[in-house]
Amino acid sequence: MSIELNFELDHPGFALRVALSLPGRGVTALFGPSGCGKTSILRCMAGLERAPRGRLVVNGEVWQDERQFLATHQRALGYVFQEANLFAHLSVRANLDYGRARIPREQRTGDVDHLVGLLGIAHLLARKPASLSGGERQRVAIARALLTHPRLLLMDEPLAALDQARRNDFLPYLERLRDELDIPVVYVSHAAEEVARLADHIVVLDAGSVVAAGPLREVLTRVELPVRLGEDAGAVLEGRVLEIDTVWHLARVEFAGGSLWVRDGDYAVGRAVRVRVLARDVSIALEQVSETSIQNCLPATILAMANESHPALALLRLDLGGVPLVARITRRSADRLGLVTGMAVWAQIKAVAVIA
Repeated sequence: MSIELNFELDHPGFALRVALSLPGRGVTALFGPSGCGKTSILRCMAGLERAPRGRLVVNGEVWQDERQFLATHQRALGYVFQEANLFAHLSVRANLDYGRARIPREQRTGDVDHLVGLLGIAHLLARKPASLSGGERQRVAIARALLTHPRLLLMDEPLAALDQARRNDFLPYLERLRDELDIPVVYVSHAAEEVARLADHIVVLDAGSVVAAGPLREVLTRVELPVRLGEDAGAVLEGRVLEIDTVWHLARVEFAGGSLWVRDGDYAVGRAVRVRVLARDVSIALEQVSETSIQNCLPATILAMANESHPALALLRLDLGGVPLVARITRRSADRLGLVTGMAVWAQIKAVAVIA
């Protein structure tokens, strides 16, 4: 199962040229700066914009090629925009019913109560959109899109209109959907934190072209990418909570390459979590150091080294027992330590926070 797409489209600011094979399940993030072509790709996938030279196949079903072009209403997709676009004169329940009414009765297989509970909107059903917060409206919009029984869900920066506090409240609902949905999701964002929390696969775009594409963990730790994440550069580790230190409010997360102490967020032992480690929070030592405030010190091997955008800095890609990590240090430090590719070192990581 996969999504195959090939679009060529000329825009005033750039020429869009993308050829991708995306997973047929999970969340794929289209990531890059504003104006790089993310939304254009989504609109082409939805049939809202026609690429004259285009092809789109969703899990074996051709939606566009040289012989045919399915209109938007003929494509089994759900689309969530930056703004919720709910019907103001209808209640939340009526908005959801409108979504279900778009498909034949025999295809209405979704469990409405389960979806309403998953998105935390049961207490909103009798209210009108004007009385909802921005995050609540977006959760209703997602529910309405999913009730059309789509084979593909497209999300165009659904958190863009929310402040940081509301985004933090909203993200757990998207994480629940990611874990339960059996359809592919293509998620547009320029926010590295959202991508790190939600995505399984990432496509990095710049000026209409694909710079990199692949599993999130691998792409985020590639130090040679021409498009850098700046202060957001780092790695995402997937693990499980092994123990809780109730005295110091820390949790130990075990992953394939070892374990890390992180700030406890009332996590249950055994819970699967994602941990984001920023490159700026990783330092390098030639020997294991015990008398230090840094909580985590793990054996690692240097896989690659590259200069950062600032001439004083370097990025290192490290291997922690098969798990990649990125460190940002000064070039002076790298020279003083004599760091080279293939060298065994110790990665010192500050106590970090679970992100999902």
